[in-house]
Amino acid sequence: MNNHDWLARSRTAVWHPCTQMKQLEGFPPVPITRGAGVWLYDFEGQRYLDAVSSWWVNLFGHCNPRINAALREQLEQIEHVMLAGFTHAPVIELSERLARLTGLGHAFYGSDGASAVEIALKMSFHYWRNSGQPGKTEFVSLQNSYHGETLGALSVTDVALFKDTYAPLLRHSVQVPSPDWRLAEPGESPEQYALRAAESLENHLAKHHAATAALIVEPLVQGAAGMGMYHPAYLRRARAICDRYGVHLIADEIAVGFGRTGTMFACEQAGIRADFICLSKGITGGYLPLSAVLTTDQVYAAFYDDATARGFLHSHSYTGNPLACRAALATLDIFEQDDVLATNQAKAIYWDRIAGPLREHPRIRNLRRTGMIMAFEVDQARAGFARHFYHAALARGLLLRPIGNTVYFMPPYVISEEELEMLVTNTICILQAAPGI
Repeated sequence: MNNHDWLARSRTAVWHPCTQMKQLEGFPPVPITRGAGVWLYDFEGQRYLDAVSSWWVNLFGHCNPRINAALREQLEQIEHVMLAGFTHAPVIELSERLARLTGLGHAFYGSDGASAVEIALKMSFHYWRNSGQPGKTEFVSLQNSYHGETLGALSVTDVALFKDTYAPLLRHSVQVPSPDWRLAEPGESPEQYALRAAESLENHLAKHHAATAALIVEPLVQGAAGMGMYHPAYLRRARAICDRYGVHLIADEIAVGFGRTGTMFACEQAGIRADFICLSKGITGGYLPLSAVLTTDQVYAAFYDDATARGFLHSHSYTGNPLACRAALATLDIFEQDDVLATNQAKAIYWDRIAGPLREHPRIRNLRRTGMIMAFEVDQARAGFARHFYHAALARGLLLRPIGNTVYFMPPYVISEEELEMLVTNTICILQAAPGI
């Protein structure tokens, strides 16, 4: 079968995520038959450089032989067993390793990022209830934040496109100014602006800490805000403010964890530890759905009781799936054995050097990079810019999904220098060949 045949069947049977399905009449999806490294291949042999890691999940390339081998071995042992009343080696080993990496413990597993956020919000709320402070029920997040699209996660998200329709279903939450340095005043440094934004957080919690359970943040990079990047000074101040006023700090590292910002977890660059850390996306190297929330011993102890109702009564059918945990363990093995973070640092320096033509392009502003994430805005963007740019990129063999007029690169770490050069060169060609985009 060719691309056309699969497209016809997909159009009849599949409802695609984050998609106005009617637009697929003019902009059909790309049928993919296989992947290798940073490349995806359609049924007619055309290849596309996966410059967004298939929604930020893929770390070490498609069909990675080491992760493949780990999954084959696990398939011969146990594919799944419920984690209520049972346990197994992959989930124990993964929990131990995540505890060593994060400084937190007692990993609780879900299936996706939004699930992890729901878990952290419920745990924080329930902790305060179990601790004799049932009035602490409110949550604070950053302006322009994104934490997922289930009802609890959407309640602390601040993206109108996702949130407005469902507003009657959502809990009230408060948004404080984002430390995104694009919002700074002229002459104000990223650090100065971050500290000014932190003052607004302190002013809010000084008045409302008695009713506030937690602050939730995307550390260093706000993804759906168009890769809004900020100085780690904000996280340091936020940690101190939360400590001062008795409010939990939830680090949503779903998109930025596992090396995306240059360190294993973004919070490390601020030298802080959150009360909860939410993990997903890259945790399995992009192979299988898995998320985890880790927390402090103090939080865990508040649920440890003879009374069932004081326990954390939350579950997912595939919690701690052995195959997903084994993929995650293989992913962590690659980090350790290949010294991935150091390799990425060298690769990022090269990337900065070859990105000079982007920096100098007259339509590009705010070129920025944190770790293995690079982004910029395109001036004079036409209506529907993101969709038109996406399809122009496909024609040049690139998978790119702009957010508004923000173009970003978040490729798998196995991308070569030659492939980085192609990514930069073809992006410039798109802007030059199609100035009306």
